[in-house]
Formats: sequence, C-alpha cells, structure tokens
Amino acid sequence: MPLLNHATSEGTARYAGRFVTAAGKNHFRRQQGLTLSSIGIGTYLGNPDDATDLGYANAVVRAVSSGVNVIDTAANYRFQRSERSIGSALKTLENEGFAREELVICTKGGYLPFDGAPPRNMREYVAETFVKPGVASFDDIVGGSHCMTPSYLQNQLDQSLRNMDLETVDVYYVHNPESQLDHVSESEFYHRLRLAFERLEENRRQGKLQFYGVATWNGFREPAESRRHHSLVKMIEMARQVGGESHGFRFLQLPVNLAMPQAISVANETIDGEPLTVVEAAARLGVTVMASGSMLQGRLATNVHAAIQFVRSAPGITTSLVGMSRVEHVDENLQLINLNADEHSPV
Repeated sequence: MPLLNHATSEGTARYAGRFVTAAGKNHFRRQQGLTLSSIGIGTYLGNPDDATDLGYANAVVRAVSSGVNVIDTAANYRFQRSERSIGSALKTLENEGFAREELVICTKGGYLPFDGAPPRNMREYVAETFVKPGVASFDDIVGGSHCMTPSYLQNQLDQSLRNMDLETVDVYYVHNPESQLDHVSESEFYHRLRLAFERLEENRRQGKLQFYGVATWNGFREPAESRRHHSLVKMIEMARQVGGESHGFRFLQLPVNLAMPQAISVANETIDGEPLTVVEAAARLGVTVMASGSMLQGRLATNVHAAIQFVRSAPGITTSLVGMSRVEHVDENLQLINLNADEHSPV
C-alpha cells in the first residue's frame, strides 16, 4: 500500500476500525469524507522547555494509541515547540504502525511566533525574521503581534510543515483574525481575509493543505450587531468566490464549554432570513466545527469528564479539543472514549 501524505477517507476509517470494540457509540464522526474522533488533543499550554516538549510528544503518542486521531496545534504555541513535539511524536507513531493517512493534523497561522524562546529584543527579531526577508512589513503587523497577509501565511504554513516534517497539513486555520478588527475597518478586514483565502486555495492546489478555515476566540460568539462579530455566511461566500463550490473552507474552530456556550445558544447568523447559531449555520454551509477550550484552559477542571462530555455531546460539534501535555492527562480524559457521546458522564 503506498504511503500517503495526508488524512484520507480510507485511512481514517481504518483508524476508527482499530477501536471498534473499545469506543462508545458516536466517538468517531464522519465529516468532510474523513472519520474524526470526538476528542482531539490540543497542545497550547505549557512551558517552553525540554521536559514539556517530551511530555507533549509522549501525550500525542498515547492519545493516538488510545483512540484520538485529531491533533491540534499552532505556530505560536510554546514558540513553535508544540509543532516540533508533534513532529517527534509522528515519527514514533509511524514506527508503531500508525500511518499518516489515519491522522487529522491541524495547525494555525496569524500570530508572530518566536523560535523556541522569547527573543531579547522583539523588534529586532521581527525585523530580522519577517521584515528584512520581505515576509511582512511592520505596517502589516497589527497590535505588534498579528499578521494575515498572503506572504506571511505562506511563510508560516511552510514553517509548520517543516516543524512537523509533513508534506501536507489537513486543516490550516487563520488564527484569531478578530485581532485585526481593533486596527482596521470592517471592509478592510474582509478584504484581508479574502486575500488570505486566495493564498490558501493556491496551497490546496499545490497539495500543502487539504482544508482551511478560521480559528477564533471571540469573533463568532459576539452578537450579530457587534462590530467585532464575524459572519460565517460572509466568509463562506468569499471562499466560494475564490475557490468555487469545491472551496476548501470546511472547518471552524471556536470555544465551546460550560461557561462559554454562545456558539450553540446565541442566534447571531442568518441564512434565508432564519436566525441561526453559528454551529447551526456551519451545518447548513457544510462546515465542520471543532470546539476549543473544552475545559476553559483548565478552569473547568473540577469535573473534567462532565466538562468534556458536555462539549462532545453538543449537537453540531464534531470534536472537543482538550489540552493534554502529559500521558497522565490522556489516560484520565480518554476514559470517556468508551462512553456513548449522548450519555451523562460519571460523577
């Protein structure tokens, strides 16, 4: 069987088949032609040190070995070290018999990432790393930390592929685009986003990514009348304009948890005159929803299982992303895999 460089329909289905007796009902969900686990491993928090690197690498290996095939990261997580830890884990997993086409690997670009550790002089670092090579100008960078120009996103996608030693990333998100809205007009914001989508569509054609989308913290939870509200309907229309009906904008990531339920409770999108939540709108528009912050970055940890089960059982949520930096976290959280997605979690 030839080795493939991205998640496939056959590969992810084969992965789910490994856990047919261990996984509860609806742990694996079919979306975008792929089979995705209802829990994914996130890699955001933690110190930028060797011990945390090793912890994440081991946690990713344990998670994949235990029934999780969705891996989520970003260029700026722990100064690129989380991506590199995933790259290390993927080599181990290959040696243990898990093929690349079984795994759905997601990353993000938008924030300026340091390289392993904070620089002594941030302006000098930005100048040497991005400005002088022509990747981005100082004017392209808003708030001193965020950029989503086509050339910058290209630089970051290529860097992420190197960090994880991949030919293709399965989902590439524009990371927290709402960061731009404090600095540019709404029309300029959507113009910049359209240019980003055009570049991401080019990368789809080149085989560097399968799908793309946006990963936000606030944008899709804001009321429709707020200037900071993101319109998923508008974004999908732009994706259709630049990529046609077979466009690649197929994934959305936003926080959903017991303290932040707006994605499933606030009707801030409208399709054909009907008010919808963003999760409902995503379903209508053919977009898969990944929930970040399932435990509000550890602040809902008094009943971990209940917090995760609330998210993975919410209608319209495909995968509940949970930060797991140690094998012990994985073993604790993945006790839920054998629980049906519509059951109450054990107290």
